Amino acid sequence: MNVRVKYVIYFLGIIIFSQLNYAQEEESAEVFLEDYTDEFQEAFFEALKQKGIENYDRAINLFLECKRLDSTSNVVDFELANSYLENKQPAMALQYSIDALNSRPENYWYLNITVEIMEKQGNSVESIKDQIAFDNDKLTENLAVIYFRKKKFQESLDILKNMKDSDFKKSLSLKIKDSLDRIKSVDTIKQAPLVENTDLTPLLKYKKEIGELIGNKNYSSLVIKAEQALEEFPSQPYFYYAKGMGLNRSGKQKEATGELETALDFLIDDNELGNNIYKELANAYTSLGNSSKANMYLSKIKSGS
Repeated sequence: MNVRVKYVIYFLGIIIFSQLNYAQEEESAEVFLEDYTDEFQEAFFEALKQKGIENYDRAINLFLECKRLDSTSNVVDFELANSYLENKQPAMALQYSIDALNSRPENYWYLNITVEIMEKQGNSVESIKDQIAFDNDKLTENLAVIYFRKKKFQESLDILKNMKDSDFKKSLSLKIKDSLDRIKSVDTIKQAPLVENTDLTPLLKYKKEIGELIGNKNYSSLVIKAEQALEEFPSQPYFYYAKGMGLNRSGKQKEATGELETALDFLIDDNELGNNIYKELANAYTSLGNSSKANMYLSKIKSGS
């Protein structure tokens, strides 16, 4: 396989195969490319390159050339939606995101870009439900998760209310409840007067002890302390982060990624902690040999933190 094809595979792994492990990504992307001509691959590779350097006009033209070569490719539709959105052309972006989503209603990322486009226009995806497969069960599940991750808890609950009872509905409802309870808890702590260290609440006491273990790089004890904290405070993202860090630094990267990704599920308005979680995830996936996942999390790190 030449270098150029490998480069395309790398980006495709980020775009479409992020839910698979690294070996599966490369194999699936290679199969994807085998379906297309050299002309398509050349244009697609150059389009990704131009998109990467934020030359969106050029990227769009190249993706449109790919579309000419294969009018049925939902991957190209997805890339056009992303590129038009970055180029501040949400109306054009929406056209292609809807096409991609209708080709694969179960695809989380196709729905996610559609939600982002609608939000840029000050609308919700529900306003175009007659244009998409809104009755698809997996699509509505994905929408509930997207709203949850965006901290739009009421919107997520509204979606769940119209769904049949299931383990998914029960699990996400509990996560939303925990998140709302945590918001109330944080507000209460912010309003409480400062106290001496000897009078620290159990929550703050755990945070202080965990901070000391991190500072001393005592990772085996960190995992144990974080587990104790999570028994009492199961919706605190900092404790999942601490456990994930301890596991990661102890050579248990696969276990670490699960804890760190759970931390993201509970994270609310904390850029500093978010950046720390993303960095730890990037380190863990790098150690696991999954560079696409590592780069995905590195790209989420916000500047200024």
